[in-house]
Amino acid sequence: MNDQPYLIPAQLTLYEEEIKKSVFITHLSHTPSIESAKAFVDDIKQQHSTARHNCWGFVAGRPEDSMKWGFSDDGEPSGTAGKPILAQLSGSGVGEVTAVVTRYSGGIKLGTGGLVKAYGGGVQQALKLLQTIEKKITTQLKLELDYGFMPTMQSLINQYEAHEVSADYSDQVKLVIEIELRKVDDFTQSVVNKSGAKALVTPLKGQ
Repeated sequence: MNDQPYLIPAQLTLYEEEIKKSVFITHLSHTPSIESAKAFVDDIKQQHSTARHNCWGFVAGRPEDSMKWGFSDDGEPSGTAGKPILAQLSGSGVGEVTAVVTRYSGGIKLGTGGLVKAYGGGVQQALKLLQTIEKKITTQLKLELDYGFMPTMQSLINQYEAHEVSADYSDQVKLVIEIELRKVDDFTQSVVNKSGAKALVTPLKGQ
């Protein structure tokens, strides 16, 4: 599993332009799954049901995970809309993003080159406007320790920017923490070293 963080959209982004009397409206949205990507496409299609074309592309996972890519020309000549949209998305380094480009045709033909430029260009401009946030890949760990080790453990949790999910204070302290996946090995090693291997660190099942 890849533990490196990646960028995702922070909010819906809209870009509109007119090219030879055709209006192109690009929507970008955060879609963490293929299902949510398709739901967003359907939503835009309903909003713009009178438009001639609602072409789309999505990267519904990590930016480089091509198993979660999809696109459609929605009636435009093959290769002129969906592929240029997806090419912009997959080259942006942003994950969990869907682009829908709505076209209201003005009666002037753009030709295949013009369409590729219009659809790809609209997404390119929308990506320039897009605000992103970093998505960190986290996991949960179970910690079992003596009360005396608690102050050291709290400082380790802070040092590794983890946070406590739950705590159970019985004969020992049992904590569940959430921590970035890429920090787990170093964190575990620090706990073992500082507790003289007395504190236990175990990954929670199902993670």
